Amino acid sequence: MNSLLTLLIFFPAVAGIFGFMIEKKAIRAYGIAVTVIEFILSLVLWMMFDPTNPGYQFVEKSPIVADFGINYFLGIDGISLFLIILSTFMTMIALIGLTIKDELKNMVITVLFLEMTMVGVFSALDVIVFYIFWELSLVPMLYIIGAWGAKLRVYAAVKFFLYTFAGSLLMLVGILYMAYLNHQATGVWSFAIPDWQALSINFTTQLWLFGAFFIGFAIKVPMVPFHTWLPYAHGQAPTIGSVILAAVLLKMGTYGFVRFSLPMFPDASVYFITPVAIVAIIMVIYTAMVAYAQKDMKQVIAYSSISHMGIIVLGIFAMNSEGITGSIFLMLSHGIVSGALFMLVGVIYDRTHTKMMDQFGGLASIMPRYATIFGIMMMASVGLPLTIGFVGEFLSLIGFYSVSPVMTAFAGTGIIIGAVYMLSLYKKSFFGPVTNPKNNSLKDLTAQELTALVPLVVLVVLLGVYPKPVLDPIDVSVKHMLVNMEKKSIHQDTKDLIKKVNSIKEAK
Repeated sequence: MNSLLTLLIFFPAVAGIFGFMIEKKAIRAYGIAVTVIEFILSLVLWMMFDPTNPGYQFVEKSPIVADFGINYFLGIDGISLFLIILSTFMTMIALIGLTIKDELKNMVITVLFLEMTMVGVFSALDVIVFYIFWELSLVPMLYIIGAWGAKLRVYAAVKFFLYTFAGSLLMLVGILYMAYLNHQATGVWSFAIPDWQALSINFTTQLWLFGAFFIGFAIKVPMVPFHTWLPYAHGQAPTIGSVILAAVLLKMGTYGFVRFSLPMFPDASVYFITPVAIVAIIMVIYTAMVAYAQKDMKQVIAYSSISHMGIIVLGIFAMNSEGITGSIFLMLSHGIVSGALFMLVGVIYDRTHTKMMDQFGGLASIMPRYATIFGIMMMASVGLPLTIGFVGEFLSLIGFYSVSPVMTAFAGTGIIIGAVYMLSLYKKSFFGPVTNPKNNSLKDLTAQELTALVPLVVLVVLLGVYPKPVLDPIDVSVKHMLVNMEKKSIHQDTKDLIKKVNSIKEAK
């Protein structure tokens, strides 16, 4: 098992290459089989993971360009473990629920290559390797949106690519300068994330580097005002594209904050807490209000996704274990819930070829199983206690409460607005009289759709009631990161804040 991470990364891609030789009628079953095996491998990773060890595990290291310190360097901690499992699980669910028939073989192979890049991003401990997987993830998603999307698919795909690629280029400048600083300080070239996390950087340089990395990650999240590509991408993408984009790809940006911004630039992270929090609160409230104004079900969920990502960003910059652990858990819950909601919209779109809420009404009496699962996911989305959505949102907000009770109160209003627009969507679409007589003949969920959706429902309830097996390994790694941040910081204000917000938590 010394190469388990390598197997997890490249197994889908190798299987994708062999997929070209599979007959078209068998390609969907082949793709599902590959993703099931990949998911089982990720569960093996979890079973072998030591939750008490805060450091990196399953480490693999081989030289690529030894003279410049570029290595094939992999490893995971509690922060990245569950994001890998989320990637393998949601890819499997997305293929099980796949209904596309045109160019099916190309779609399955593209998704398998996309899975490789997602697992690679969360496994890489060399920044160049991380950056390669980060950039490669753009290509399959660009193809999925551009080839299988709706009428404006090309515009949406190009906008998605240009936004994220522009942010990546700015991040690349920061990467190269960080490597130069490491060489100046140690006399050797290194792109290893642990080496960079241990590097002491003066405050002014931290501010500039924080900005370079922050913009790259903020576009991927996406944070306001870089968010305009996401509604187009979701609106034009096929269902499977929206599911994977919302469930996993957006989490790359918030993962970048936790893996790079906080541990590498602790003083700059503390310095920018207030402006980042203000932007995050704008994300939460503004996009929630925009979601309420939408008439398209998919656009409601797209803007809702941005709003929930704002809570994640707020939790990350709480600088305490409650907030950061909660935000990472919220990444997982948002991935499951938003992925399920996009899949549910895809179900009704396949039957009616419309996503407009005024075309529905009374669906609960026509499609009771569909209405039940949609209702459960809606409740999880608004953070109902005993659902998976509540745990992450509560911890993220209670963590930031230690920093600013007033800002936390403002962020909480976004959750209230979220309940308003989700309940409004549900009321318009599922209750009352049947507004369109054609809908009387709609079929309820099929066996294929139930196979994809029921596991998501189980997780929503199970992890909402008992999140401890996931929270504990994350918390161990987060606390270890915070201790290192406090040691590395060069400003006493930073040390004092990290100690203060974490001592408040311990006192409670």
